[in-house]
Amino acid sequence: MKKYSGEIGLLLVSLIWGSGFVATQLGLENGLTPFQLMTGRFFIGALLIGVIFFKKLRNTNKKDIISGVLLGIFLFIAFSFQTFGLKYTTSAKSAFLTAANVVIVPFVGCILYKRKIEKIGIISSLIALIGIGIISLESDFSISFGDGLTLICAVGFAMHIFLTSEFTKEHDPVVLTCIQMATAFLLSLTLQFFAGESSTAINSSTIGSVLFLGVFNTTLCFLGQTICQTKVDGTKTAILLSTEAIFGMLFSIIIAKEIITLRMILGSLFIFTAIICAETKLSFLFKTEDSLELNEAE
Repeated sequence: MKKYSGEIGLLLVSLIWGSGFVATQLGLENGLTPFQLMTGRFFIGALLIGVIFFKKLRNTNKKDIISGVLLGIFLFIAFSFQTFGLKYTTSAKSAFLTAANVVIVPFVGCILYKRKIEKIGIISSLIALIGIGIISLESDFSISFGDGLTLICAVGFAMHIFLTSEFTKEHDPVVLTCIQMATAFLLSLTLQFFAGESSTAINSSTIGSVLFLGVFNTTLCFLGQTICQTKVDGTKTAILLSTEAIFGMLFSIIIAKEIITLRMILGSLFIFTAIICAETKLSFLFKTEDSLELNEAE
């Protein structure tokens, strides 16, 4: 069990994130603007982590700050486009398009670090993407303004996932998480000010949305993701986090009383197949293939 603690932790993160689309839309529908929602959730995240892990933060150095700020910028970009996109598209489409980061992550490593893209990583990513598409996409495959914004969000999350895997090799994950939360909060607050969004709709729904997103989807999830990524590589992380679409579907069934369809079941099977491929690396197939190549060379 300890061997797979990173993978299990990322699945728990996905479970909580699956509820985030519903909470975000509730906040937007009840009067909050995207920047107000982001300012609130990132303020709570930075505050909680800063207070709980204050002693660790005292040893923060310049390199920690640079890495954390860079992660915070990509986090802000991703959530900005995702939150604005949710004003113009559905939660289901947003879940699918956000999860497109699954197929982007391996290419980020290839472009930035000239790393070879593993065959099984690409296969697993494509299988996961097909599964999410079956669950979320409409039959006409149309791309609206909101869908376009959410695709940009997917690139932001892909960069965030990849760089988190790189930075946690040298930096304390708690320090990185706090700095990126503070960075995203300051960026959100600044743009909220310039957008003239000072008046806030305060009611039980908006307070509940901000608190839920701040405590669970931001503080707990990003801290958990950063810690788990010290044990799991970027491509596998992206695939495990793609199960967010499945959990999002389940929350829709529980909260919105949505009926389970064959498409939902089929999409879920594709995603779990991708996870199995990533975990086992289909070693029995590739070992056989490698053996054949060696025999031919001899």
